[in-house]
Amino acid sequence: MKVSLIIMAAGLGSRYGGSKQVDGIGPNGEILMEYSIYDALRAGFNKVVFIIKPEMEGLVRRLCGDYLERRTSGDGSPVEVAYAFQDFASLPDFYRLPPERTKPFGTVHALLCAAGVVHEPCCVINADDYYGIDAYRAMYGELKRLPAERKAAMVGYLLKNTASLHGTVSRGICTVEDGQLRSVRETKKIQLYPDGTLRDLTADCPLDPQSPVSMNYWGFMPSIFPVLERYFAAFLHGEGGQDPKSECLLPIMVDDLLRTNELEVSVLRSADKWFGMTYREDRETVAEELRKLHRAGAYPENLRK
Repeated sequence: MKVSLIIMAAGLGSRYGGSKQVDGIGPNGEILMEYSIYDALRAGFNKVVFIIKPEMEGLVRRLCGDYLERRTSGDGSPVEVAYAFQDFASLPDFYRLPPERTKPFGTVHALLCAAGVVHEPCCVINADDYYGIDAYRAMYGELKRLPAERKAAMVGYLLKNTASLHGTVSRGICTVEDGQLRSVRETKKIQLYPDGTLRDLTADCPLDPQSPVSMNYWGFMPSIFPVLERYFAAFLHGEGGQDPKSECLLPIMVDDLLRTNELEVSVLRSADKWFGMTYREDRETVAEELRKLHRAGAYPENLRK
């Protein structure tokens, strides 16, 4: 059975101050998505799809793609590698791009760009996040069980483990009942303070550190692509299509589909800790976490062999 890992790596990384997706942060210069790929392959995934800007293709091939084509997955099958490009050329013909628009259109558009190369169950992740091997094992098992229509999955993490002391972050705060996702509230300005408290600066209210959040770790069946196409078209026809800074985001789409009973989402738990880089000041903390994992034997000295 073919199961894909889809890596969204086309973002600009503006708050980080550069292309954090290709920042060599591991002890041997590994980039964060190499850990995701390594974990996914040993969990059973056998296809990797990179969603990137067209000008990144050569770099991503040199960093990951070329050696992946010589690798085998956990079941011994060859790893298939594919590339999808997120750019303005992929927008539908009916839409006229505002001349001041420079920002990408967000994660719904990113995933939709992979429709031509993904025809199997898939796990969708951010390139600049570390999710841990347990998340991939849980998601792989769930994707093999999910029916073809109207079902999806996500891995949830605790809000307290996903914020940064170096600035605000955006998170999809989830309501979960009996293992099922009931809602996702996209919260854009979450501040973590040194005493461990968290606050929604937009609503000026405290947040529960134990709240489950979405970190763009989704599991979908290929039937999601027509849904994405309809949803993104409606976004472009509406006010979002005219706002040069608006984004069409997966957590918001999932929440809308939950409200209309078009999608059911099971919530999986991971025993591993999430970490990632939102701000450049986060880099050393992440680098030390990776060094600890290598020293503990969670990863070999060289991920590329």
